[in-house]
This record gives sequence, structure tokens and C-alpha cells, in this order.
Amino acid sequence: MKITEILIAMTCMTCLYVHAQEAKPPRVSPADAKSHVGEMVTVCGKVTDTEINKYGVGDYGKPVRFYLDQPKATAQFNFATFGDKEKGEKAPDEAIAAYKDKNVCVTGKVTVAAGKAYIMAQDRSKQIKIQSDEKEKK
Repeated sequence: MKITEILIAMTCMTCLYVHAQEAKPPRVSPADAKSHVGEMVTVCGKVTDTEINKYGVGDYGKPVRFYLDQPKATAQFNFATFGDKEKGEKAPDEAIAAYKDKNVCVTGKVTVAAGKAYIMAQDRSKQIKIQSDEKEKK
């Protein structure tokens, strides 16, 4: 009887652990992202401006910064990612074409650099989602 109780308890604890791992991060606005430094969040907004870094990062190439809801000069939040490596020198252009002027949600850990909050999205397929419906913005 004790073994059965222990097995049931372990199964329940495993289920709770798995459920906790699958919990969605909270959604915050680009303006509020700086209040969540070090946290895993989802930030949604419209890509209004982009910037290609002058220097590449190892095999990844040049990162591209995407500014949400405001142009670079006044933006409070941005995310950085890389283009498709197979595109070579055109990789940044490929990334820009994928997200420019689109409503996106990016998920990741918020960091601050030069006074602005950002998320480094290394895995575009998992971290960046293009919003296809107005309901997703809420």
C-alpha cells in the first residue's frame, strides 16, 4: 500500500513539474519591458524600424535589431536576431523582409543595454511569432 501511495505522489509531482515548465511567460508591452529585466516574457508590437549591426557575431553573421512600436530614436524596446545563414551576405535582408512593418511577439529573457530593454532571439522559429490576427495583440 505504501509503495502505491509513493508512486501516485511521484506521478503527481512529475505532472506538476511538467506543467510548470510549459507555462507561458507573461505578455508585456514594449514600454513595460524594462520593468521585467532578467525575466522571461513575451513582448508584442509592430516592427517600426530596423538596424543592421556593423559587425558580425562569429558564424551567425550580422545581427539585426527590430524596434517595436516606435522608431529607433525613441524606442524603449527592441529585439535582435540573425538572418538565415544560408543567405550569406543577404542574411540580414532576409530577416528584415520577414518582420518589417509586421506585428510580432517575441519571447525571451529581457536584458538592458544602453538604457534600452531588448531580447536576443537566437532561435527565430521558437521565439518570434508573426501576429496574424488582431485578437493576438491583446
